[in-house]
Amino acid sequence: MADFFSNLEAWVKRQQEVREGFRKAETDYKEADRLALILLSRMAFQHMMRTIEAFDQWLKDPAITAHMPREMLVDLWEKLRVLLYGLIDLDIEHTSKYNEFLKKLSAEGRLNPLLFYEKGEKESKRVQLQI
Repeated sequence: MADFFSNLEAWVKRQQEVREGFRKAETDYKEADRLALILLSRMAFQHMMRTIEAFDQWLKDPAITAHMPREMLVDLWEKLRVLLYGLIDLDIEHTSKYNEFLKKLSAEGRLNPLLFYEKGEKESKRVQLQI
């Protein structure tokens, strides 16, 4: 049982270290260049995905769920739902703004022709992003 407690304590310590690392990394983010912002965003998403996967595994573990009080699960859902709806709203807002921005660039003929092209007659007429 001591190993179990040690693992939980190590997880919490690591998360605290990651949080501090992000706080340091995001200093002056409003003045950062595009690459730094892309890297910061990607690292944040990667860490969120790892944390979400760990949470999912946590809630699949009978040793955890058999002893977790309902009050903790209600508290978890209250916090999780804020993240869920916030992420959905972020996705809708960001994707909508980017869509409008791309339409503007397209109308002005400023899309990079190496990244966007119109498919031929036999292919779908949808604009294809190629990376």
